[in-house]
Amino acid sequence: MADTDGTDGTDGTSGTEGPDARPEMSARMGFSRNRLRRDGELRTGESLAAALADAAATIYLGGAGKWLVKTDGPELSAAFGIEEARLLGADLEAAILLGFDPAGGPALSAVVALPEEDAAGLAAMDLRGIGMEERLDPDTEGRLAQAAHLLQWHGKNRFCGVCGAATRSAAAGYRRECTACDNVVFPRTDPVTIMLVHDGEGRCVLGRQPRFAANFWSCLAGFVEPGETLEDAVRRETMEEAGLAVGEVTLLASQPWPFPGNLMIGCLAKAETRQIVFDATELEACRWFPREEVRAMLEGRHPDGLAIPKRFAIAHHLIRAFVEAPAGTDR
Repeated sequence: MADTDGTDGTDGTSGTEGPDARPEMSARMGFSRNRLRRDGELRTGESLAAALADAAATIYLGGAGKWLVKTDGPELSAAFGIEEARLLGADLEAAILLGFDPAGGPALSAVVALPEEDAAGLAAMDLRGIGMEERLDPDTEGRLAQAAHLLQWHGKNRFCGVCGAATRSAAAGYRRECTACDNVVFPRTDPVTIMLVHDGEGRCVLGRQPRFAANFWSCLAGFVEPGETLEDAVRRETMEEAGLAVGEVTLLASQPWPFPGNLMIGCLAKAETRQIVFDATELEACRWFPREEVRAMLEGRHPDGLAIPKRFAIAHHLIRAFVEAPAGTDR
């Protein structure tokens, strides 16, 4: 599959502000900053109740793929107090303890019935839109991504895969236990390789899916299969989607992608062949682009209006790494 998400001709360092800035490329992407101390190994049966009773606790409220956001202050905020959450009808018995703020109390998440229309001072916002438009601070983005991943996982694992009985949340939301047998399941993350394929001579491969917006191009991507290394997943997916053989693979960055629960693993991949034969069931177009044309796309000045993902998506940063490679380097 080709990766997707919005278009923008600018760059930035979203997720790297402040004293805890990280030097790696991953820290520049949406959903990647999250300073919570998770303490997953220290949770007990009492952890959730203790967190809900903490006066310093904050909670993030989601439902139907959206998040409740306060709009009546000088800045948007997605953090609510526990009493506010109760008044809004949040299901606190099934709340998830996300972790502990280094400068404050526990952070939680819970499901709430969102208003059909925006209420006074409140709005329901889509997480993908929040990231694309940078509506909230990077740390909040990361917490919402963590919460979205976990809430969706809980919703899909209400019954035991061994005996079929109901399961219950345990360890303050970090696992589920069967109510009839000893089966325990933990949240899963699905790895996806996303690759900027290049020829080592100043050209790269970009593709289009039929569902993409007009003029929008992005990197190739695909799920890692069982018993497969990341490098071999890059090689297999590139061959399946573009008909190109890949040799050297370099891992550059990763990005949490809670749609529904993926980890995007960004790579540069050097093609050993040049003839593209793309899979028309997945892609409607796939071709080589010279570096200068991609630079024009990146900077929002392509003469035909061709565009690439916004900077919150890992594909943007893989493309930028190719465009900004020093002269003479093998990218």
